[in-house]
This record gives sequence, C-alpha cells and structure tokens, in this order.
Amino acid sequence: MRLISFLYFLLLVYIIAAIVFWGLSLNRQSALIVSNEIDALHTHIDSVSRPQAYQKAVKAIRERENTRKRQYLGEGATFLAIILIGAGVVYSSIRSNHLLSRQQSNFILSVTHELKSPIAAVKLNLQTMARRKLDENTQEQLISRSIQEANRLDDLCNNLLLASQIESRHFRPAEERISLTGVAAECVQAYEHRGRNHYIVNLEEDCFIQGDRLLWKLAINNLLENAVKYSPAESTITLELVRQDEDYILSVADQGCGISDEEKRKVFRKFYRVGNENSRKTKGTGLGLYLTSKIIQQYKGAILVRDNEPVGTVFEITIPRA
Repeated sequence: MRLISFLYFLLLVYIIAAIVFWGLSLNRQSALIVSNEIDALHTHIDSVSRPQAYQKAVKAIRERENTRKRQYLGEGATFLAIILIGAGVVYSSIRSNHLLSRQQSNFILSVTHELKSPIAAVKLNLQTMARRKLDENTQEQLISRSIQEANRLDDLCNNLLLASQIESRHFRPAEERISLTGVAAECVQAYEHRGRNHYIVNLEEDCFIQGDRLLWKLAINNLLENAVKYSPAESTITLELVRQDEDYILSVADQGCGISDEEKRKVFRKFYRVGNENSRKTKGTGLGLYLTSKIIQQYKGAILVRDNEPVGTVFEITIPRA
C-alpha cells in the first residue's frame, strides 16, 4: 500500500507540474503574440502622426491578451480542480478497498477461531464422557457446557447468516408482538450459567414491542457477549429495561476497559475491531455490534455507546413501544 501511495502521489505531482508548465508556456506564447502584433502595428499606423488610432489599436491588443490569460487561467484551474477531485476519489476508493481487505482478512482469522473453539470444547466433553465412567453430576456438567458451546456456535451462525441476508437485500424480519422483558430475561439467564461474571438485572414487566423474537434475542446476546469479552472475570454486568415516555430504554453496562471517544464512532462498522487478530487478546468477528445496530435501525430504534462510571462502557438502546 505504501508503494502504491508513493507512485500515485508521484504521478499526481507530475500531472500538476505538467499543467503548470503548459500554463507558463501558453503565457509566454501569448506575450510573443502581443510583441509580434505591436511590431506589425508599426507598419500600418504611425504612432506620431496618428497617436489616437495607434493607442486604440494597442489597447485592443492588450485586451485580447488579457482575454487569453483569463481563458488559460480559467481552463487550467478547472482542469486542475477536476484532476484533484478525481485523484481524491480514486485514492479514497483504493484506501477503502485496502482497509476492507485487511478487515476481511482479520474476519477470516477470527471466524476460524470462533468456530473452532466451541467445536473443540464440545468434542472434548463428548470424548471425556465416552472414555471415562463418570458420575451423574459430572456428566450433567459436561452436557450443560456442551449445550452452552453449541448455543455460542448457533449465535455465530445466526450472525453470519443475518449479515449475508442484509448485504444481499433479502432481509425480511417477522412482525409480531413480543415481550422484550421475556427475551432479555432469557438472554441474561443463559449468560449467568457461564459463571464468569456477576449480573445485576432490572427488567420492568410487560414491555411489549413489535418485531422478530429471534432478531431481538440475537441483538441482546451480542451486547452481553461484548460485555463479557471486554470485562475482567468476577466483574459486574448490568442489564436494565425501563419505560421512558413512549419508548423503552434497554442498556447493558460493563466494568471493562472502556472505549475511547474516537472508537465510539467506529464500533458499529462492519468487521471493525481494534488491533490485529494475531495480537488481539479478545476474540470476535466484528459483526456483533454491526448487526445489533442494523436490527435496531430496522425497528426505528436508536443505539448509542457512552462511558460507564467509574469504569467501563454502556450500550443503550431506545425502542418505540408497541
């Protein structure tokens, strides 16, 4: 990319220099034309005997010279502006494609890890149960862990499928009256069983909205998954659902490292993740928050991210009441 940028700017500088060179050449040619016209004027009009006619003819020559200069300057400036605008568009496109290519490369690495992790965990649990005689309590624990990993794999597949549908314009969500209270409670219950964090849950009863139950479950799961990934073990994650005028406010707050102001504007972009997949400690696909924002927009809601106090991040969703 650096070599391409260098060659690109080198070519741009050459084009600008060529435009300036031709502008100066035209200006010299114009001066030469004026000089020749004045020399020719001396043979037709005597400046001593007919000074007024001579001055009038010289004035006409100078006016034509000024007209040519304005023409050269206007055409040159227009052409230069077109070149600069076109160069900016092309460079922006090249840079965007390069960044997208790098993000997609990171996405492939992260998806590979995210797919292999739950599969490896389920395989290990099944192999343990197959090779050893375990007591009933241990078997139940292994089965429960396998189900949790299978649910993680299911959420990942749903994210990938939904992202593909959104990109292909084939996204047709269901429309039904659902209990957002029930969906949120179901989501947080699944994460509580993992035992990695503590949860504070404050859900108002009978919060109903219009939408697709699967999509809303996916959106809330993505926020909870994001909070778990970026929070230290044994920290507290808070899930709240409250009424506010004609809307519902659903928020997920963590006590993690937080998000800088610059990154707050980028976290909902597709594939966006901080750093490189080879060096990043927390894993993910860069699709969770992107899909959550798309789901919220589909139902005319809004999502924002702000700082938690004293540390951490809060994702807040505003949803119109049914």
